[in-house]
Amino acid sequence: MTPLVFITGASSGLGQALAVRYYQAGYRLALVARRTEAVLAWAQVQNWDLGRFAVYSADVAVIDSIVAAGTQCLAQQGVPDVVIACAGFSSGVDITYREDLDVMARTFATNNVGTAATFHPFIAAMAARGSGALVGVASVHGIRGMPGHGAYCPSKAGVISFCEALRGELRSSGVKVVTIVPGYIDTPLTQGNSYSMPFLMPATEFAEAAFRAIARGSSYQVIPWQMGVVAKFLRVLPNWAFDKLFAGRPRKPRAQG
Repeated sequence: MTPLVFITGASSGLGQALAVRYYQAGYRLALVARRTEAVLAWAQVQNWDLGRFAVYSADVAVIDSIVAAGTQCLAQQGVPDVVIACAGFSSGVDITYREDLDVMARTFATNNVGTAATFHPFIAAMAARGSGALVGVASVHGIRGMPGHGAYCPSKAGVISFCEALRGELRSSGVKVVTIVPGYIDTPLTQGNSYSMPFLMPATEFAEAAFRAIARGSSYQVIPWQMGVVAKFLRVLPNWAFDKLFAGRPRKPRAQG
């Protein structure tokens, strides 16, 4: 049977780049997005074989919505070999504004609960089969809390911790849990950033590196590797030095509307 990959956030950015890489590798695709028409139009431009992919409509921030998409995939395409929770939400916040608490709630619903809900429909079937990979897409911003990122940083730290916990729970099942930790990747999510982004990487190069890491069953992979060095440095940096380093750094814009 041709292998199957289930990818959320497939309408743009990292999810779209990963979809291309897995299609090139011969996989069947289960693509999840809120904007299904955009995914279908994009796939048509790629001249993809209609028999090799399906598109499911879901909002990962709504538990029943993404669980239903996973259940549909199981019924229509079978048990995936790889499940990638790639959908994410990022916005600067300033919690002196009441509305930014709602932005924080949306961030956690998408990035944290959404990741768990993406995995949920597949865990039992994968464990029964004794194989598969569950892939959480975190961020180097999950390493330390950056000013203005009071929602995004803790949400991505939560993805890292969640995947670590799940990896231990599934250790004897044959199911791998892989944490992918992107640095700065050139996508619509980062193009609005007003601050410097060291080691900015094209999305196609990220997808290639992530594909290889997932195939190896790596438990934790920072991409690009240079940001892994930076991440280790930030982990051990004393608070006083960290605070001084990031004092006055431009912040990510707050959500509008």
